[in-house]
Amino acid sequence: MPKPFPREFRDDVVRVALNRDPDVPLAQIAKDFGIHVGTLDKWLRQARIDAGGQSGVTVSESAELRELRKRNRLLEQENEVLRRAAAYLSQANLPKMMFPLVRELAATDAPIRVPVTVTCRVLKLARQQYYRWLNNPVTDSELVEAYRANALFDAHRDDPEFGYRFLVDEAAEDGEPMAERTAWRICSTNGWWSAFGKPKKGKAKKPGPPVHDDLCAMVDKHGVTRHVFEADAPNELWLSDITEHRTGEGKLYLCAIKDIYSNRIVGYSIDSRMKSRHAVAALNNAVARRGEVAGCIVHTDRGSQYTSLAFTEALIDAGITGSIGTVGDALDNALMESTIGLFKTEVIGHEQKIWASWRQVEEATAAWVHWFNHDRLHSAIGDVPPAELEQAHYASTRGHDNPVAA
Repeated sequence: MPKPFPREFRDDVVRVALNRDPDVPLAQIAKDFGIHVGTLDKWLRQARIDAGGQSGVTVSESAELRELRKRNRLLEQENEVLRRAAAYLSQANLPKMMFPLVRELAATDAPIRVPVTVTCRVLKLARQQYYRWLNNPVTDSELVEAYRANALFDAHRDDPEFGYRFLVDEAAEDGEPMAERTAWRICSTNGWWSAFGKPKKGKAKKPGPPVHDDLCAMVDKHGVTRHVFEADAPNELWLSDITEHRTGEGKLYLCAIKDIYSNRIVGYSIDSRMKSRHAVAALNNAVARRGEVAGCIVHTDRGSQYTSLAFTEALIDAGITGSIGTVGDALDNALMESTIGLFKTEVIGHEQKIWASWRQVEEATAAWVHWFNHDRLHSAIGDVPPAELEQAHYASTRGHDNPVAA
């Protein structure tokens, strides 16, 4: 874009053009000064406007308008900086590093592009430090810290009941080993505390809203809420719960899933950690055994394993609807708890001693589940084993045997 002519030159040309002889055309004046005749005509028109001989915007008014527009644009930029900075600083558990915000506001694709000079002036930052950071935005130590924080966050999200000592083990399994003191510092900075941690005095919170509705709760004619566990066919309603048992090698946790129609245990998982993946493994085991289960409802308590993101995603992938009981209601999952009680009585508590190893408990559990499904008589379903009831159901509804024989 060519540079504008100096103001003094324009005034001289206009003065000569206005004082020329009548016989001298404007084209000759323009040629003498080396400008286009249209440019000279525009200058003369602006001179008449400034002198009040013609309506229009004067030079002083144009300058004032440009200054107002410039000031308005600057105010919009400063307001955008303050707005974005306030939103950024209000986010919890984030390191307050402002240089990324400066770079984001100065990006060419930003809704309101703000120059680095303006942002640094508003936020009282040194531009030299910003440009030094821009050349090397992430140091090696910061990168290592970020990877460690990501590993701890993923472990905490999957198992919010774990403290930093357990989170260290989970992060190490994901390839990010660190000292316990380092994990404590990162977790403390970001507020990642165990869900079972002791709340501060006066800071205890009420339980939050459940991730699923309680689909088994019904209100009777007297206005009393009761839990109804009924199903007309297999794979309509499942119940799940988790129990623990001590062994000579440490604790073991059993997560079992039962079909309410036949009382059959359709899936279970045994693990040394009571984590969300434990419940997910039991659910995947049940889905693999039962085949098409879309539309089934799985009712559980509000344990963190069942409210976790991983378990919710597993339900969605299988087309299953989640149902969660209420807090403080001993009957919201009573039928499943009674099955867990039978397991403790008939397997775990059968011998008055601590089992020597995990393998012994696993083998005994597998044998008991098979006996429970295929041989044990259940009075609630007519004194027949669950497998036999399902076999009769499929034979009467489909004309062939139950496709699930395991």
